[in-house]
Amino acid sequence: MDFKENIIATKDIFHGKIFEVKVHDVTLPDGKPAKREIVLHHGGVGVIAVTDKRDVFMVSQYRIAADDVMLEIPAGKLEKDETDPYAAAMRELEEETGYRTDKLIPLGTYYATPGYCSEQLSIYLANDLEYVGQHLDKDEFLNLTKIPLDTLYEMVMNNEIRDCKTAIAILKAKAILG
Repeated sequence: MDFKENIIATKDIFHGKIFEVKVHDVTLPDGKPAKREIVLHHGGVGVIAVTDKRDVFMVSQYRIAADDVMLEIPAGKLEKDETDPYAAAMRELEEETGYRTDKLIPLGTYYATPGYCSEQLSIYLANDLEYVGQHLDKDEFLNLTKIPLDTLYEMVMNNEIRDCKTAIAILKAKAILG
């Protein structure tokens, strides 16, 4: 069976700095009409930065949608016309941790919530880190900590890490690094 839904019409609801909202009138695979509310997002990046001692740089910051302080890997959004997630990941690593590397290892690109949002997150592994100085954005408030990779793995398995990109990054880094 072909599961593709065909868009018949689109209504623009909202245009913001970070995302847009549209409502699509679609035809379902069985021919019936339906509506789909979609958030269009430029995408984002995340970097799991692991030291030679297997410590991982993690950031804690308040996330208003979750109404909580979340423990996450360094991450950021792609700007509206930015098309290179690798370059964005290099930028975010340096901005949030103060470290840079010569090479990032791609860990994959994932949809955050594909049921209603187009956001794709590209995740990278960084090692061979060199300190160059942290320089947060003006509106960015976070705490930077180092936590052992094995501890983070246990935190994922115990559902203490609730951010999906972070959980994926930890699981993949653990699989690669052992």
